[in-house]
Amino acid sequence: MQKAQGTFSIPRRIAIALPAALLAAAPLACPAQTTGDPSRDTLTIGMSQATGTFHPNIENMMAKAYILGFARRPLTGYGPDWRPACLGCDTFPTLENGQVALENTPDGKPGMRVTWRLREDLRWGDGRPVTAEDLRFAWEAGRAFETGFGGAEFYRSAYEFQSPDPRTVTLRFDKVNFDAGSAGTFEPLPAHIERPIWEADRRNYRSRTAYDTDTTNPGLWNGPYRITAVQPGAGVTLERNETWAGPAPAFRRINIRVVENSAALEAQLLAGQVDMITGELGLSIEQATALERRSRGRFKFNYHPGLVWEHLDLRVDSGILSDLRIRQALILAIDRQKIVQSLFDGRQAVAATAIHPDDPMIDKSIAPWPYDPTRAAALLEEAGWKPGPDGIRRNVDGARLTVDLQTTAGNRPRETVLQVIQGMWRAAGIEGRIANQPPRVLFGETLSQRRFQGAVLFAWVSSPENVPRSTLHSQEIPTAERNWSGQNYPGYSNPEMDALLDALPQELDAEKRRPIWARLQAMTYRDLPAIPLWHRAEPHIWPQWLEGVRPTGNQSPSSLWVTDWRVR
Repeated sequence: MQKAQGTFSIPRRIAIALPAALLAAAPLACPAQTTGDPSRDTLTIGMSQATGTFHPNIENMMAKAYILGFARRPLTGYGPDWRPACLGCDTFPTLENGQVALENTPDGKPGMRVTWRLREDLRWGDGRPVTAEDLRFAWEAGRAFETGFGGAEFYRSAYEFQSPDPRTVTLRFDKVNFDAGSAGTFEPLPAHIERPIWEADRRNYRSRTAYDTDTTNPGLWNGPYRITAVQPGAGVTLERNETWAGPAPAFRRINIRVVENSAALEAQLLAGQVDMITGELGLSIEQATALERRSRGRFKFNYHPGLVWEHLDLRVDSGILSDLRIRQALILAIDRQKIVQSLFDGRQAVAATAIHPDDPMIDKSIAPWPYDPTRAAALLEEAGWKPGPDGIRRNVDGARLTVDLQTTAGNRPRETVLQVIQGMWRAAGIEGRIANQPPRVLFGETLSQRRFQGAVLFAWVSSPENVPRSTLHSQEIPTAERNWSGQNYPGYSNPEMDALLDALPQELDAEKRRPIWARLQAMTYRDLPAIPLWHRAEPHIWPQWLEGVRPTGNQSPSSLWVTDWRVR
């Protein structure tokens, strides 16, 4: 969500939320048995959000990433150990193994050459082998502005595509990137299905792709499962992919049930309508801990620390939030530690910035903003906002200090957090006006097309040392002309930040990157394009009979390792 990018913009951040409604196909299959039969062949998984598109390169949302983790194999990803791994390729490219090489571009500037070799046994569900032509199509479509792919900067920087044989692909980049081997959203797309659609109407390809108009077409999927049914807004059915040549998955069928109301999701688990709740998009910490106390050993619980950053995106390029003093007053008026302790059993780490405390590039000298209502009041007075007769501050024109607050409707913990923030802001003379929306509306239109004016609460999930180009670079502000690509929803624009984001990926020496990272963190800490709340732990809830699930805590979901899952 955004998807943080390096200079040639490899998306590595995914929003934990969704864009539009699920598209229709056949009805869902029946739910799994839940009585502990070791011969079971169906697993039913509950999750709290749906996805608006099934296209791998459009709208990087965790809901979609989790579902597609069963049905596709990207070139690379990040494992449970937070290390890069090959998934659709046979060897991860590095400088040491020669698959990454420094070179000059034709105009004499520093560049790179990166080579990936596809797995020999990788096939689409219709039996066709996955080849370099599928990557060539992804590259060509990604380079076209009108396509609106995520990670457009990555594709534009890759100025030349080479393929000496059907399994080998080399991209030549006009920039250097320390994370060059990570392919991000550059992954095979079935050219025999998608290319004709794209060539017929590039501008409207996003709404015509077979991933959304013919989702159950086997030729779209190259993972251990393929999607066989989609029910709008309610879920997905996946069945074993007959052409998958890797380790055989344990379950013949996997049902994904989308229950956007988290209380209802918990109820379905207790009623046996779902077997497990995914940690990527499931219950909150306080719901999971309460359930663990009540369920008395019925389920297995795993609280996995993750690269999940809860925050409030602020609309900083217009309106009252364009005043830095007001943004700083907003964070000073929130007692985040009290919220974490009272609502989340103290299990969340209050955030100073988006950078996780365990990230190798964290600047530990930056402490989280304190709770300081006195300083908040002074900043608001300085900005010209005086207390009114009802306690809400007003400016010289009599306008009320009102900030819109939004999050995903039906997500009880987030709705509660907003209500608590609303109360804390009111104590500071700030009126928080809550207007929550269904996730498919909030992420499909309100955020992606920047139709908000105040603050939006949601989360990004990213990868280690994630360069946040797509959320902070001025070129990543979504516009209609860019077909709404980019995830700089706040509209943050700072030339120094742009320069940092351009320079950071090009520094190959980790120790020399450290001061650049430190300056980036200091700027976001000061400028507050988003209010950092906390780094979230993910509560995974599994049946006692399920083994082998490995939470990652990063943007490569646990579903990518489904072939390790087993019935005890």
